[in-house]
Amino acid sequence: MVWRRKNEEHNPKNLVGTIKYGGGGVLVWGCRSASGLGNLIFIDGLMNQALYLNILRDNLKLSAQNLGIGNNFVFYQDNDPKHTALNVRLWCLYNCPQNLKTPPQSPNLNTIEHIWRELEVRVRKRDIETKSKLKTVMLEEWMNVDAEITKKNSEIYSQKFKSCCGC
Repeated sequence: MVWRRKNEEHNPKNLVGTIKYGGGGVLVWGCRSASGLGNLIFIDGLMNQALYLNILRDNLKLSAQNLGIGNNFVFYQDNDPKHTALNVRLWCLYNCPQNLKTPPQSPNLNTIEHIWRELEVRVRKRDIETKSKLKTVMLEEWMNVDAEITKKNSEIYSQKFKSCCGC
């Protein structure tokens, strides 16, 4: 609970800045399937809908091909504004035959959240002093995530969606 005067809720003296995950880091995009992990893409600067669309164009289908699933996949993304932008929705309509949206940062519905957590745990065990070292370690650990983890993760979610969606 916070006490403040009327119309002062956005006054800088009433705000406390936060940094997610303790500060410092890199922004990444990645995808997963039951057969393993797709590409891990490092993003410089801020992610916007145009950059997100470029990442999808360049990496989603390539990752699906590399994982041996072709176009036979359900594409999950949360309701982040860049995911729901008109140009992204249109691209997905024509390029992702099955598209399922989940709430933002909802690990109980969004299967990639558990992979991000696994990656974070692995990376935090390593000695990292620079951003370039962080990227190297993240890529190494991403490549070392066992396909058995992604397969088990997919089986768990398959059961959850069957029970909650009536599929």
